Amino acid sequence: AQGLVQSGGGSVQSGGSLRLSCEVSVITYRSYCLAWFRQPPGEEREAVAAIDSGGSTSYADSVKGRFTIDLDDAKSTLYLQMNSQKPEDTARYFCAATGRFVASWWFVSHKDTTIAYWGRGNQVTVSS
Repeated sequence: AQGLVQSGGGSVQSGGSLRLSCEVSVITYRSYCLAWFRQPPGEEREAVAAIDSGGSTSYADSVKGRFTIDLDDAKSTLYLQMNSQKPEDTARYFCAATGRFVASWWFVSHKDTTIAYWGRGNQVTVSS
């Protein structure tokens, strides 16, 4: 199945910044929720940021105030700007899209939302 195309990530020192990108042109419908997940080694995948088709954004407490999710409609690209990074941000990051409208606050706070499209993931490593 066609997926989302990710780019960005890499390695950075604690306090640094990185940006992830995700091409979402496959999303041709108007009601959706786009999100970034991360999965540290040996742990479950968790949603860290979401933006719904109404433009509302929500964040996990662990990244609130440091990460920003943004959608550039003209470029059909979803971004995750990560500032003031910490070693505990080290994980593989995935972008995702739902097939229907889901409010961003619901998406971040619930684990059972069905995902229609996934990116393949990019590694982010933050050293102390």
